[in-house]
Amino acid sequence: MKNYLAQQINIGGQSITGPLSGIATVGDLINKLIELVIPAAGIILLLVLIMGGYDFLISRGQPEKIKSAQAKITTGIIGFILLIASYIIVRLIAKIFGYGEGVL
Repeated sequence: MKNYLAQQINIGGQSITGPLSGIATVGDLINKLIELVIPAAGIILLLVLIMGGYDFLISRGQPEKIKSAQAKITTGIIGFILLIASYIIVRLIAKIFGYGEGVL
């Protein structure tokens, strides 16, 4: 089977590998992408919390604006918890069936 995703070039006897080296299957590619998605989700959560906090501060006691800010913060936290929970569940199932290194 050919490695279509592997990046390697030989120049003057020196081998240079790209960021996708070591990826032989689609599962390996997904694992690499997960390493980027989880930290990006954390950054997005931080931005959502900042926006929700800002909306809460400028609401000036108006109940509908306060509810909107609280909903924004709650939605961000719930989304992040669901992302982390789904990651842990998949890793746990992979460990049970012998496809993974461990839960975390």
